[in-house]
Amino acid sequence: MFDARPVAYVIGLLTACLGASMLVPMGLDLWVGNGHWPAFAESAIITGGVGCLVALATANGVGGRLTIQQTFLLTTGVWLALPVFGALPLYLGATEARYVDAFFEAMSGLTTTGATVFTGLESLPDGLKLWRSMLQWFGGIGIIVVAMVFLPELRVGGMQIFRSESFDTMGKVLPRAVQIAAQIAYFYIGLTVACGVAYAMVGMPVFEAINHALTTMSTGGFSTSDASFGAFQGAPEYVASFFMILASLPFVRYVQLLSGSAKPLLRDSQLRAYLMAIFAFTLLLTVFRIYAFGEDASVGFREGLFNVVSIISGTGYASVDYQLWGSFAVAVFFFLGLVGGCAGSTACSVKIFRYQLLFASIKAQIRRIHTPHGIFEPRYEGKPVGEDVMSSVMSFFVLFLVSMGGLSVLLGMTGLDFITSVSGAASALANIGPGLGEEIGPAGNFSGLNDTAKWLLAASMLIGRLELLAVYAIFTVRFWRA
Repeated sequence: MFDARPVAYVIGLLTACLGASMLVPMGLDLWVGNGHWPAFAESAIITGGVGCLVALATANGVGGRLTIQQTFLLTTGVWLALPVFGALPLYLGATEARYVDAFFEAMSGLTTTGATVFTGLESLPDGLKLWRSMLQWFGGIGIIVVAMVFLPELRVGGMQIFRSESFDTMGKVLPRAVQIAAQIAYFYIGLTVACGVAYAMVGMPVFEAINHALTTMSTGGFSTSDASFGAFQGAPEYVASFFMILASLPFVRYVQLLSGSAKPLLRDSQLRAYLMAIFAFTLLLTVFRIYAFGEDASVGFREGLFNVVSIISGTGYASVDYQLWGSFAVAVFFFLGLVGGCAGSTACSVKIFRYQLLFASIKAQIRRIHTPHGIFEPRYEGKPVGEDVMSSVMSFFVLFLVSMGGLSVLLGMTGLDFITSVSGAASALANIGPGLGEEIGPAGNFSGLNDTAKWLLAASMLIGRLELLAVYAIFTVRFWRA
């Protein structure tokens, strides 16, 4: 019989921790004296109380190893439960938001998607601004642990290829996750502090620097301004580009670097491919804007670099409305959003390593056609790739495309136009943030969508952030019979 107590216990503990973290923005509101602190006090009591009660009620079921079923359910359950309670300050606070909007915002925050339904961000209480940023920061470090520990363990989307780099977690998921999270935290916190200091040094106000450091390192993309990064053009764009790149590189390499081994970082093929893609598309858009619009080279490069890094990493900041650059640029940004950063980072979307494996498989197949009697197999970083990995990667690609198509149809059935439906589906599943079109493009937001569309997109953010298969698996009859 399936025992849900270990799963509920961990979810309860994390929920209680989320409730405790609400005291930080509550303290900020108290300090500035804006009178909105009771919303955080109420939310902290509800969230912390429920979390503690669930943990205490299920503590007697903790002790053994987590089964594969329990690990799947835990991975999905955490990302479902935390937005439910993370939405409370947004619902009870000064936003006058309905719960669907508050839940959408919390889910977007914790999945580091960055799509927002709030307008007038400049007028929000400081506590709520900070809370939105904190949600993304929590989601960023959380997804690193999931990508390095749980997904390789669950053999999801080809992530098992990184099991050896996740320190062999088989049979020891929770204890090992705690140890790995502690090692990750050194770099994650350190880089966040460095990012905030860098923002302040180039002229960004301290409060904005703190918020944007939290959302940059999580590649989340929430901003304190409706204009997103358009309110901080210039040197801050270079700072943001640098730290977004750092955040979208494999954090396991930083851990190895901390232990004195720099070779894995320098030899990582997905890292090289990712940096080459950023360079190539930045150069392409810069040259295009110079010749098509007579743009100044320095401005073209700065804006091209920032927006390319923002979209390919899934951060979702926008310093300009790049839809004004023409249909060519729009097409480039749409497909860039479906590339993604490196595995084991805060970046989202498909991930660069899957494209490497896809191209390796295509290359091997072409060679088999050319030489029928030869033996050719896909290789990754010089090593043969197992059939189980390739099958998992191909399943991911197919499921991603089918899910995006199905979601686009469902969104269209709610009354959204074609561009909004397709780009919204891609944005949610790939956790990019902005879509395309006048309504949800880089110059807009998701506030005008109907409630059904918002619920669909919120669910898709969760599914996409956990690499699809980790969520879909728990809805199969075979999963519960295992």
